Amino acid sequence: MIEEGRRGALLTLGPEAAPGPTGAGSGTGSADPAEREALDAYSQAVVSVAEVAGPAVVGVAAGRPDGHGAGRAGAGSGVIIAPDGYVLTNSHVVEGAERLELTLPDGRSLGGRLLGSDPATDLAVVRADAADLPPATLGDSAALRVGQLVVAIGNPLGFQSTVSAGVVSALGRSLRSRTGRLIENIIQTDIALNPGNSGGPLVDSRGRVVGINTAIIAMAQGISFSIPVNTAKWVVAQLLTVGRVRRNYLGFVGQRRPVDRRLARARGLATEAAVEIVAVEPASPAAAAGLREGDIVVAVEGRPVTSVDDVHRLLTEWPIGRPVRLTALRRTEIVETTVTPAEAP
Repeated sequence: MIEEGRRGALLTLGPEAAPGPTGAGSGTGSADPAEREALDAYSQAVVSVAEVAGPAVVGVAAGRPDGHGAGRAGAGSGVIIAPDGYVLTNSHVVEGAERLELTLPDGRSLGGRLLGSDPATDLAVVRADAADLPPATLGDSAALRVGQLVVAIGNPLGFQSTVSAGVVSALGRSLRSRTGRLIENIIQTDIALNPGNSGGPLVDSRGRVVGINTAIIAMAQGISFSIPVNTAKWVVAQLLTVGRVRRNYLGFVGQRRPVDRRLARARGLATEAAVEIVAVEPASPAAAAGLREGDIVVAVEGRPVTSVDDVHRLLTEWPIGRPVRLTALRRTEIVETTVTPAEAP
């Protein structure tokens, strides 16, 4: 499961109601030529996408122990991103798997091995035991627009190579991963997704992958979410070069806390909330910098922070090992300190 505190529970591609037929009239004979032409153009676009991207979509079966000596299988989808067998999927699809089996659209079954997983973005890379596989083309999720046609391809409920079409409903959403970090710039669509679509591609009208399908809101219809492919490109590069995603680590536990208005005015702070340090890990960068429990971090590198998520965002692209300046309130005094982030364990 993926959870978002503000909106309630999000399921890993839980059940969606299938849309029924819509529109007036008793058949295509009731539509004027312009409407028929528009429908044909829409159909041609979806058919073209399925033909271009469909061969690169695989089923992912993950064998997991059940605690009784036997095993159970989880199912999801994935997309081939390189001809030598690299497959992109969701982290939750392959989590805890003792074995992986990939099913190609032509019915072939291949073994696979996990190369790397990043639960913080719910992405993973698997290597198929084969070469000369048809890869998908990765697009640019930053170029997406609300209302744009998108198509999801995957294996919902075990139905292989299923195609579902819809539009981009919204951009720039945020979802919280199971690690507690926010996944930024999430793509929201109205495509009906179901269990088994996890890890499958979201593609544009030219068959280019623009997202990886990951979650829906429980009990909602037509509200589905995908991780942007630009995030996936960065994660894949990290997983393939160093085997993990390297992130900064400061070593303190924080929580959002309102800042007293009179104190803020007296200290020239343009913020109503900040991050209170509730625990400092021994031998951590924060401890080495002299940060204490009760300190209230109000800025990082001069930029105000009002939540732990703000700190994460600012540190995401900050080079590991480069000192970073923190501004904090200690009781009623402003404290400036420099922390040298380490790589997260």
